[in-house]
Order: sequence, then C-alpha cells, then structure tokens
Amino acid sequence: MSHIVGKEAYKSLEERLNKFPQGAPPSETLYKILSLLFSEEEAKMASQLPIRPFTLRKAAKTWNMSEYNTLKLLEKLCSKGVLLDMEAHGKTTYFLPPPMVGFFEFSLMRTREDIDQKLLSELYHQYLSVEEDFIKDLFFSTETKFGRTFVQEGVLTADNEIHVLDFERASHVIQTAESIGVSSCYCRHKAHHLGTACDAPLDVCMTFGPTASSLAKYGYARKIEASEGLELLHLVYEHNLVQCGENVREGVSFLCNCCGCCCEAMTTSKRFGVLNPIETTAFIPSINADTCIKCGKCQRVCPVDCIEKVATSPESSKLEPNPNLCLGCGICARNCPNGSITLLRRDKKILTPANTAHRTILMAIEKGTLVDLICDNKAFASHRAMAAVLSCILNLSPVKQALASKQMKSIYLDKLLASKG
Repeated sequence: MSHIVGKEAYKSLEERLNKFPQGAPPSETLYKILSLLFSEEEAKMASQLPIRPFTLRKAAKTWNMSEYNTLKLLEKLCSKGVLLDMEAHGKTTYFLPPPMVGFFEFSLMRTREDIDQKLLSELYHQYLSVEEDFIKDLFFSTETKFGRTFVQEGVLTADNEIHVLDFERASHVIQTAESIGVSSCYCRHKAHHLGTACDAPLDVCMTFGPTASSLAKYGYARKIEASEGLELLHLVYEHNLVQCGENVREGVSFLCNCCGCCCEAMTTSKRFGVLNPIETTAFIPSINADTCIKCGKCQRVCPVDCIEKVATSPESSKLEPNPNLCLGCGICARNCPNGSITLLRRDKKILTPANTAHRTILMAIEKGTLVDLICDNKAFASHRAMAAVLSCILNLSPVKQALASKQMKSIYLDKLLASKG
C-alpha cells in the first residue's frame, strides 16, 4: 500500500468518518482522496471532532486550544469545504459532514485552484465506479435511504394531485426553504475532468437552509430566491433530469438534478440492476398497450433504463417498466408523444423519515452504529440529546425498536462492565 496509508492521521480520520451511518470503507484510494482534501494536521484534528453538531467551545476543549486559534482552524476547514458552520437563533454550530452527501461533493461544487480537481475526479472515479465497496455501502447497506426521488409535477393527473403531499413536491421544498443555494453538479463536473460529461446544465444543484448559507459563505454556492429556484426546476425538467433530494419530510438539505450518464445514483442503479439506490416516489408508470406506438422514446429518456420490451406472443411485444428498477420520476410520461403513459400509485407504502435526525437514527440502527451516535466522542450525550434520540426510537416500528433496544442495551452493558474494571 501507498505510504499515505501508513499515516496515522488519515487512518484516524477514516475511522471517525465510519462512526456516521454514511461512512467510507478503507481503501488506498480513499487515503489519497483524504490527503488532497486535508493536510495531515487537519486530518488529525478533524478525526477528533464529535459526530453531532458542536460549538466553538466544544471544539476548543476537544483540541485543547484557545478559542481564538480554534476559530481560525474551524474557518479554514469551512473554507476548504470539508466542514460546515451553521447559524440558527444567533448561535453558530459546526458539523463535519459525511463524505457523501457531503464533502466529496463540496470539493467539486465550484471551480477552485487550491486542489487538483482533475486528479481528485480521477480518484473519485476509481473509488466510486471501479472499486465497489464505497458505492455498495452508500446505497445498499441500510433499508432507509439517504436520498429520495421527486416526481415531475407536470405529469400528475387530477387524481394524482389529490394524493401527493407537500413534502413530495420539489416546488414546495424550494418555496418554503429559509435560504437556497445553487452550485455546480458534482457528478457532471467530475465527468468534465474525465472527458465524459454530457450536455445537461451544470449549475443547477440546490442546497437549502443552514447548509446553503454555509456553502454560500465560502463560495461553494450562489444564494438565490425561490423564484429563480422554480425557474431552474423547470429548466431541469426540460433536460429530463431526475430530482433527488434528502430522504426527509422536513428540512430537506439538498436537491440534486441528476442525469442518467454522469450521476452516481443513476449509474449505480443501472450497474447493479435489481435494487433502488435511492427511495422511489409513490408512483409507477403504466403504459397503455392499445395506444402505445412503440416509438421507444420512453426507453431512451429513462435515466435508469427500466423500460423493457416484453414479448406478448411470438409475433408481438409491448413496453413495460420494471417495478424493481423504476424510480417513479415520471420522465417517461412527460416525454410520451401521445400520452400513453400515466402514473399509478405503487402497491407498497413509502415511509419517509421526519427529519435528518430521524433518518440518521434509522440508518444507524440498521447499520449497527447507534452506539456511536449516543456515545459521541467517547462520552454519554446530554440528557436533552438522549431524549431526542429516544423520542425518535419510540416512534419507530416494533422491529426497529427491537433493533435499537438491543444496541442500547449493549451500550449500557459495556459502560457497566467498564466501570467495574
């Protein structure tokens, strides 16, 4: 392995990242990526940061530094796009985001000269598209997905409209966001450096709320009003891009506009062919075989190649979406030249986590890392933080509660045994 792997700081940072449900499996390529994004000293310091958002005072105590020097280092990490500072109610907290959706993307959300973005793009391609551990862990290691698909609202019928909730509409997310930032699409920017980019618009990916404000503060996003956000939404509809956002009902932090050729969620779906890498919408397209002219346009525009030709007799066939692959985005219906495709409700019920904390706890339970969230930074959380975790757990299904209970019991057992040692 490369000498980079031997550097303890990057190993410690990798271990810290993997305490979060969206981690980063160790790899020589990963250490090369981290060495581009963090200096060795920065990696050492970042590896000590709490999992949950933390204050300047907490960081200073963790690092055993003055608050003045701590603030300088925190601001430097934020300026490099590897840390977020978030302001709410006059209070600033900091958060070390996961690699994805997180600082991997931030590194390519604008053009910059302080790092070699071409080399970084090549390393990302190796880590995400050639090696498989990271992409499998990201998309398939938990039942709860970090991202979900939004339906293209223009194809909804009057009957569909009755059943679509506000949080299922990208337009609602844009209209109700406290702040909105627009940035370059990480996936297509990466593809540009690899010489494989398509002609879909680049500056169309949105972030919201505190995430948008932090990224805009350091030049990784451009602040926009809701009216421009809605204009961008119609633009990406015209380019047949899929809207993928955070899998939560409240406080959606990002909305990506994904093409089928460059974007990892779409290409992963086509590579593995049987599993949805992100949560689907509540809809599935239905093709009217009597009116379908078999022009094949729906097949060409589908971002995950889910529409298949199915034989109905030795002499004839029909087009049919594969329900195991279909995201329910509605792009096929929008492009059908004679309206032969309509959206129907799926048989399965789509359950969307309430907010980021709820989603993170669900993913941690499913991945077996709940202990890391509760015993953050090798110390028990405050009563308030513990109450928030328990509140989320009490609202889960009995099966999820049982999984959480098993992990919670192991925490207290380990603590008890340690105190007796």
